[in-house]
Amino acid sequence: MQGRDLVIVYQAPLSQHLDTLLTFLGDAPKSLVSHQLPNGEQAKNLGELERLIGTLIDAGLGRDGLLLALGGGVVGDITGFAAACYQRGMDFIQLPTTLLSQVDSAVGGKTAVNHPMGKNLIGAFHQPQAVFVDLDWLDTLPDNELSAGLAEVIKYGVIADPEFFVWLETNMAALRAKDKTLLTHAIERSLTIKADIVSQDEREQGVRAHLNLGHTFGHAIEANQGYGNWLHGEAVAAGSLMAAELAKARGMLDDEQLSRLYRLNQAAGLPLKGPSDMTPDQYLPLMMRDKKVLAGKLRLVLPQGIGQAVVVSDATQSEILDAIKAVQTANP
Repeated sequence: MQGRDLVIVYQAPLSQHLDTLLTFLGDAPKSLVSHQLPNGEQAKNLGELERLIGTLIDAGLGRDGLLLALGGGVVGDITGFAAACYQRGMDFIQLPTTLLSQVDSAVGGKTAVNHPMGKNLIGAFHQPQAVFVDLDWLDTLPDNELSAGLAEVIKYGVIADPEFFVWLETNMAALRAKDKTLLTHAIERSLTIKADIVSQDEREQGVRAHLNLGHTFGHAIEANQGYGNWLHGEAVAAGSLMAAELAKARGMLDDEQLSRLYRLNQAAGLPLKGPSDMTPDQYLPLMMRDKKVLAGKLRLVLPQGIGQAVVVSDATQSEILDAIKAVQTANP
């Protein structure tokens, strides 16, 4: 960052962290401009992307400049996409301030904005130059956003590490109390799993799809409810249970494993059902707009027991509807 033109992108709730960052940077940058996005998921749209790029142009930023994404997944996604697009690509750094962004969205190079008809439909793969995680930023994180991040942490245990899943069952209460030692382990283990998967399949042609457990159902919830009304992690948590119910119906998950998933979501303060005002029939049209639809077939990530995942493309509409209904009527 020494001697480079910088643009810091943030949202209003991160103003206190912005002041800390500006103090840390001091006179190191050649020039420094800040750009404030609107609050919430609503900021991830083409209009705000254009406004951000306008700031880069007004600042005279060249391809040798640097973008800093200070915030959660919304800030990281739109900043990364701007970095991918502006002058055909420039550097950016992720400074994730939420648990969800620290364990998931800041790492791996997925950048995007939403379209009214679907989440993250407009984007690019563009890797950050670095990701810096500071646990002190979690001190001011609201409880529901911490829980939303824990949904992604749980995902890593489900798809890749049964021992980590057991560890989460034992330590969930302390994680929700923001025990820094335990959070450090949870973040490190999550990032190790994600980095290993992404290094094998950066552009999601194979195993990286496993990271989307619950996301196809979850994105349908977000689109139906309006972006930001359900946090991404909350929607993913409900979607993961729908995927688990489908896996159980197919003999891939037994009753006890399914019950453990429900109990861990509950312990993490996450939803155990989808929205009460969303009918099962409303999911399928939204799910068919998902990026993982290939040749007209919906590809779903399902748990194969706890610690493994598979991608299936032969689930019938009837099976999917039954899984959604099972979650909506479950009493774990």
